[in-house]
Amino acid sequence: MIATYIKCFQKLTVIFKQNNIRLVILACVVMIASKVNSEEVKGHQDFLAAQMPHVSQGTLKRLDESSLKFTHIKPRPIDVWLPEDYPARAPYAVVYMHDGKVLFDATQSWNSTAWEVDETAASLNKNKDIKPFIVVGIHNAEQSRHSEYFPQKPFESLSDDTQTRLYQAQRNETEKLLAQAVYSDKYAEFIVTELKPYIDEHFKVASDKQNTFIMGSSMGGLISWYTALEYPNVFGGAACLSTHWPGSFAKENNPIPQVFNQYLAKQIANQPQVKLYFDYGDQTLDAMYPPLQAEVDKLFEAAKYDKELWQSRFFKGKAHNESDWAERLSIPMTFLLSK
Repeated sequence: MIATYIKCFQKLTVIFKQNNIRLVILACVVMIASKVNSEEVKGHQDFLAAQMPHVSQGTLKRLDESSLKFTHIKPRPIDVWLPEDYPARAPYAVVYMHDGKVLFDATQSWNSTAWEVDETAASLNKNKDIKPFIVVGIHNAEQSRHSEYFPQKPFESLSDDTQTRLYQAQRNETEKLLAQAVYSDKYAEFIVTELKPYIDEHFKVASDKQNTFIMGSSMGGLISWYTALEYPNVFGGAACLSTHWPGSFAKENNPIPQVFNQYLAKQIANQPQVKLYFDYGDQTLDAMYPPLQAEVDKLFEAAKYDKELWQSRFFKGKAHNESDWAERLSIPMTFLLSK
């Protein structure tokens, strides 16, 4: 990409001397746009052609991207895990999970760890006290993951100055915190209006609220409670592991937790009859969460939210990674799926 710009400016220098500026600027714009477009197309094709994860139990099917509508978000791989006895115990409940690439196969994960969802789900499916269920793993938007998972209505309630600062903030030296405008409402709408109808039609599942759940960790925890509370007539529950309550990585003078709490307080005041599970550790990034989760717990207590419908669990010594989430995955799944 840098080479493209250099070539363009070299040509501009030559033509400026010939007083033929407009034509060259147009040519350069076309050259750059063509280069960017071809790179985006190739990257998108590689994304969709991502290798299928390997599972040790049950079977995994990748949805045909061409037969599924992606009106609201960019197309991406979506993997459906089915238990060994599928479809013998139909209808099955459905658990929609974010960050699909790290759910099943550690060899495809960025840090060589995975949730090992197939193993936990297979074990729970053999438990007669648990509803039989399938898992739908939605791959994330990679560089735009933060923009896709950040609860949109709380974000838009922040001051204009704060929003601007967040859009200018860097996640690290090479990546912005928010690669594009926050669009989690569109992501949630995709799940509810396009993905869920497809799953309901093509798999032997129960489509009602009592059998529809959503789950994720970190930013995926944020989008899970947000989606469930935006659509309380669709989802019977959400599990949020190591929920990233800071929203950013600021440790001081951070207004984001406050707007999350304001949104939560308003939504749970209506007693939406949605199961909500939260947990957190105290190591690595999770070290930021104990005081923030405590404030969230106070909201549920103040609202007199049905204690059968929410849990908040602390896992001492546990960190912010897939291995620790895998270790306790059966707990939130049991909470959501108990008969």
